[in-house]
Amino acid sequence: MKIFDELESEVRSYARSFPRVFNRACGEYLYDNDGTEYLDFLSGAGTLNYGHNNPLFKRALLEYIEADGITHGLDLHTLAKQHFLETLQAKILKPRNLDYQVQFTGPTGTNAVEAALKLARNITGRHNIISFTNGFHGVTLGALAATGNSHHRGAAGVALGGVTRMPYDGYLSNGFDTTAYLDKVLSDASSGVDKPAAAIVETVQGEGGINAASFEWLRALQEVCRRHDVLLIVDDIQAGCGRTGSYFSFEPVGIQPDIVTMSKSLSGYGLPMALVFMKSELDQWKPGEHNGTFRGNNHAFITATAAINHYWSDDKFAKDIARKGNIISSRLEQFVANYGDGNFTARGRGMFQGINCISGELASDISRRAFKKGLIIETSGADDQVIKLLCPLTITDEALGKGLDIIEESISEACRQFRRIPQEKDFFQSAEADPNGTHDNTEASKS
Repeated sequence: MKIFDELESEVRSYARSFPRVFNRACGEYLYDNDGTEYLDFLSGAGTLNYGHNNPLFKRALLEYIEADGITHGLDLHTLAKQHFLETLQAKILKPRNLDYQVQFTGPTGTNAVEAALKLARNITGRHNIISFTNGFHGVTLGALAATGNSHHRGAAGVALGGVTRMPYDGYLSNGFDTTAYLDKVLSDASSGVDKPAAAIVETVQGEGGINAASFEWLRALQEVCRRHDVLLIVDDIQAGCGRTGSYFSFEPVGIQPDIVTMSKSLSGYGLPMALVFMKSELDQWKPGEHNGTFRGNNHAFITATAAINHYWSDDKFAKDIARKGNIISSRLEQFVANYGDGNFTARGRGMFQGINCISGELASDISRRAFKKGLIIETSGADDQVIKLLCPLTITDEALGKGLDIIEESISEACRQFRRIPQEKDFFQSAEADPNGTHDNTEASKS
């Protein structure tokens, strides 16, 4: 791996946690150049919901390439784009009664967020955006301004303005309704909070520590936004495409955001693709007012169409996600009961779950032990204190059980090790409150 140390920037991160040269992948497995097999509970940070090299998508993509299909088309009309839009409309939007226009942005999630914020500001003529504690929306400057993490914000090198941060659900305490606080400051001309163009929120905060907002809180947030003529943007980049159980994470909540951003698993194959969905009356762009060279990744249109056709033509896949999500929930609760000493908490919904380990050191130790046992799993949260499960939604029951067994073994070993270190004993003393302002909110799935 000498060339990586010699030539690649120090900014690399995942490669430090999982120092192997990988050269093959299939389904829920990655293989390094020595042939060692690893279960993948990282899934490209949520980009590979349907697994690596899904054969259903691969076949369609290879046929398209073999026929000299267009690869890059800017925003030209292509047959691949036509088929994608027709499939999206027929099988995703219409069945959910969503009257959205679709904007193709640059290739990544942060491009979609930038477009959404820009659109909201142009429509309303206001500059301020409401975002929430522990939120993560990207690392380009506009999206970064709406992101809470100080590690990422500090790298900007400039002041990040135009955003007012509000407490997410449960940030102050599980009994404090932070939407009531938002309503109050927007109602008070002396609050110092400029009337915003939009509020941007994740229904489940992935990078922020798998914080799942309750359905009641999300419905209240929509009500406050409507009362004050503020657009509601749902960032569904990581929580969408089935990760929480439904195609859009907000479906079971019963809300209809004004704008939705999506990327990551949208293409189904790990190919770059990002979209902004906006209510029809909000599509007020002038031609070319927002653009990007890589808006027309036709290979991604092919695999995205295949993903919708194969997994979202009926509710079978969603039901299977719910079933596997219940398996994960049950096992995580067992881990908490068996090893937590009152400190661990399980959190999330669907197949977007994690374990809050209180300490980033402990969570990282668990992740390292898991990797040695053949499982790739990452941490998240303000201090990387949450073990974050992002296995493919298509994972077999056998592989899911194997991965959960490895997590349990790693937790057990790490807990025994940390108990032997006197200076770490406070990891296992009762915590009256989560020091990072994150919270366990598994009741969201029961609302």
